[in-house]
Amino acid sequence: MSSIYPVSLLDEVEIQSGRPPILRTEITSDAPRWTAEHREALRAVVAEHGCVLIRGLGLRDVAGASAVFEQLSTRLMAEREAFAPRRTYADGVYSSAQWPPNQPMCMHHEQSYALEVPGLMLFACLTAPHQGGATGVADAATVLDELPTALTERFEREGWLLTRSYNDEIGSSLIEAFGTDERGAVESYCRANAIEFAWQPDGALRTRQRRNAVMRHPVNGRRCWFNQVAFLNEWTLAPEVREYLVEVYGADGLPFNTRFGSGDPIGEDVVQLLNKIYETNTAREPWQTGDLMIVDNLRTAHSREPFEGPRDVLVAMADPVRLSDCSPTFEVTTR
Repeated sequence: MSSIYPVSLLDEVEIQSGRPPILRTEITSDAPRWTAEHREALRAVVAEHGCVLIRGLGLRDVAGASAVFEQLSTRLMAEREAFAPRRTYADGVYSSAQWPPNQPMCMHHEQSYALEVPGLMLFACLTAPHQGGATGVADAATVLDELPTALTERFEREGWLLTRSYNDEIGSSLIEAFGTDERGAVESYCRANAIEFAWQPDGALRTRQRRNAVMRHPVNGRRCWFNQVAFLNEWTLAPEVREYLVEVYGADGLPFNTRFGSGDPIGEDVVQLLNKIYETNTAREPWQTGDLMIVDNLRTAHSREPFEGPRDVLVAMADPVRLSDCSPTFEVTTR
């Protein structure tokens, strides 16, 4: 099949302020074959712009979307340490995180709390919501440049700390996060991935893991703000949700929270500043059924806005990258 597109596709990409790069096409059938033909050109577009929304592929079902994901990636990853449940459709193909539709999922880099992270995030919209629900994107290097120097220097020195408390009532269960609830297997995973752990008298698990907050992109060398400091912090929660969780679980038993790497609390003012800078630099485009979005997870943060009506967006994490290969500001050691 011949292509009407240039090898790079770069000249076909629409660039507009406040919107992600968009590439329009009209595929009446066989989106996986089209994707295979344009794989390297599409990856070149993402290398240039950090992400791209492809409109017109006509993706309508799990099989078609999964085949497109396979064509685009070098390897699909199994999710570990999930913070919210997902439905698994196929190996490496998931639903969006099950997060309340009326609450935003703030900007973050997927699995930035892990030692091996997705280099690419792949999204396929099978059903667009009636209103809202866009997957926003923000350039991590720009966000880093706009943060106060004193704040970023502290995070570079100390990193950030993620604390989690697993229970059977809210957030991910042990099986959803670790693939097992067998204590020995969970402990082995934690030791191998530099996660401190403590079992509570009631059987609940609490963990702590210190990670780098700033990294260098392994390809272009740009310094990026790469973490989930704001998204997983208590001050990003809606006030009524935070108050409820603190009342039920206590300030030290929240399902997840973030701190400075030293263990000091991160103030509400810092979280508000982070989210404000993210919002200033957010590009968004409402989903249309059939859309595909490819995101460089290392240089581009993403979010999910509140929505109304059915929303079915498939997700794949692909092309794993070891954070030790991204010029960390301090070494994370495993046991």
